[in-house]
Amino acid sequence: MADQPTAEDEVVELCRDLIRIDSSNPGDHSGPGERGAAEYVAEQLAEFGLEPQLFESHTKRTSLVVRIEGEDSTRDALLLHGHLDVVPAQKEDWTVDPFSGEIQDGCVWGRGAVDMKDMDAMILAVIRQRLREGRRPPRDVVLAFLADEEAGGMWGAQWLVDQHPELFEGCTEAVGEVGGFSLTVPGDKRLYLIETAEKGLAWMRLTAQGRAGHGSMVHPENAVTELAAAVARLGTHEFPIRLTKTVRAFLETACDAYGIEFDPDDPEKAIKELGPLARMIGATIRNTLNPTMLDAGYKTNVIPQEATAQVDGRFLPGHEDEFFATVDQLLGPKVTREFVHHDAAVETDYEGALVAAMETALKAEDPGAWPVPYCLSGGTDAKAFARLGMRCYGFAPLRLPPELDFSGMFHGIDERVPVDGLRFGVRVLDRFLDLS
Repeated sequence: MADQPTAEDEVVELCRDLIRIDSSNPGDHSGPGERGAAEYVAEQLAEFGLEPQLFESHTKRTSLVVRIEGEDSTRDALLLHGHLDVVPAQKEDWTVDPFSGEIQDGCVWGRGAVDMKDMDAMILAVIRQRLREGRRPPRDVVLAFLADEEAGGMWGAQWLVDQHPELFEGCTEAVGEVGGFSLTVPGDKRLYLIETAEKGLAWMRLTAQGRAGHGSMVHPENAVTELAAAVARLGTHEFPIRLTKTVRAFLETACDAYGIEFDPDDPEKAIKELGPLARMIGATIRNTLNPTMLDAGYKTNVIPQEATAQVDGRFLPGHEDEFFATVDQLLGPKVTREFVHHDAAVETDYEGALVAAMETALKAEDPGAWPVPYCLSGGTDAKAFARLGMRCYGFAPLRLPPELDFSGMFHGIDERVPVDGLRFGVRVLDRFLDLS
């Protein structure tokens, strides 16, 4: 009898297959949806006797959930989750076809290679191996492969939490993206960033009202002028530095790793040492506001009655009230705001058995591993699951070459993940499940 394939054998092809399924999410329902990817995942799990459930929140907007019974189902359950959608990609911008799953230079290339079909493939590969070998996890594990994360999760994780919370009965901890990846530091060591916090999200539509009129006349009640001034105030405002417990812990460890003194009054000194990761970490020491869209008028010589803009706001855990008070002050009395999407900041403690399991699994595969908590500047489906009381972590383990701009891969051109990183990830995840 031929040797059975292992997770390391399968993970690369699983990742390539998932990339080839176009599940682009343009932010509405005009894309191909996640149905094809969800059906593929269901087939991979059903092959070993699981009975995944597919949930369609809207036509082709499909999520999958299945529970694997553990050795002790009286224990609290663990949720492993990943999203199936990806942001759109323009073929002409890429070195390779973004939906080819091509292998070049030791990497799997394609949209979703790091965000996050790599983790989807790692979960699938590990679970398939464990089912093939008859190895049950120590406790119940719920798998969720989700729609719509790239547009805030309204038709994916949030919909499931609202409509089918029973699927996650007993889950007290959740593991998903974005964390577990390495950052090479001096001394042949690697920081492995485990996400324990993420900023809150405030996508806002701003509106200014004025009086319509002819463009040739003196017109003090111009909605465009009022809006433009407010947008400029928001876009140029710099919030004060606020070090949350997670960010402080990360920076203290990073300073230790680089052999520099941690100065809480000047955290940017340490951040400058982080190379390409500096932009992501730099966004976690303060709230941020970035204008992204403007819309007004229909003809050059007609002053419009209304002007609108959209702004991407992000706030740190514990600083939401301060954020919105500042926004309202900057807007002034003549510009109103409403939410396009609003979601909470989340933060949990870097402690306990689950964290210990992550650390042990990483160090077993990489003796130079130096696990550390960090705060994500963006948002994930963890926000939805935190509403059910789960402690949420980002842990998609990858050992990365020091020259790879990993943070730049997210939503970037020529997104790719190292083949060796995928194989490292399944070894770590498998060990982690045994310890969790």
